[in-house]
Amino acid sequence: MAHPLPAIVAAAGLSSRMGTSKPLLDAGGRTFLARTLTSLRGGGADPLIVVVRNMEGAVGREARAGGALVIQNPDPTSGPISSLQAGIRAVPADASAVLFCPVDHPLFLPGTVLALLTAFAREAAPIIAPTYEGRRGHPVVFHRDLFPELLEDGLPNGARSVIQRYLTQRLEIPVDDPGILVDVDTPTDYRHHFSRLDGHG
Repeated sequence: MAHPLPAIVAAAGLSSRMGTSKPLLDAGGRTFLARTLTSLRGGGADPLIVVVRNMEGAVGREARAGGALVIQNPDPTSGPISSLQAGIRAVPADASAVLFCPVDHPLFLPGTVLALLTAFAREAAPIIAPTYEGRRGHPVVFHRDLFPELLEDGLPNGARSVIQRYLTQRLEIPVDDPGILVDVDTPTDYRHHFSRLDGHG
């Protein structure tokens, strides 16, 4: 039986390529952040931790409205790894693993989260990633044993530096969810995936 795992959502980026706050972009009547939190909770993740630049800003308010614990990233210029590290420091002491997802991957389904939790309950691999048609996506599960390595200073490629150490032990879970691959970084990405929202798709 799958047990809840905490989830960390990285929402502290500058959104410089998008030109506006990605966590607050519309994704079918809900913000990216709200949709991400809904899918995580619907799949069984708990508690939900959102890492933000400004505790009192609009993203922090949206996270609290979604029932998440809000954590400030002390150094958001360091990239997503700094949000993951801030989130790891906030997870419950008895957490056996965490789910991690950047807020610009808002289209994964609750069923994918459940599949990851179920896989971890069955086989507590160091890293568990969902795949769609052979391509890996988000969210990703990191076992507690990796926390010290993920918290290391100066990881040259962020979390990928740690992932590379465990490639042969990574567990990949095929899911029927193309949303795990959707990474919305630019206005072009947004129009491609969400043009239907304003009647052009």
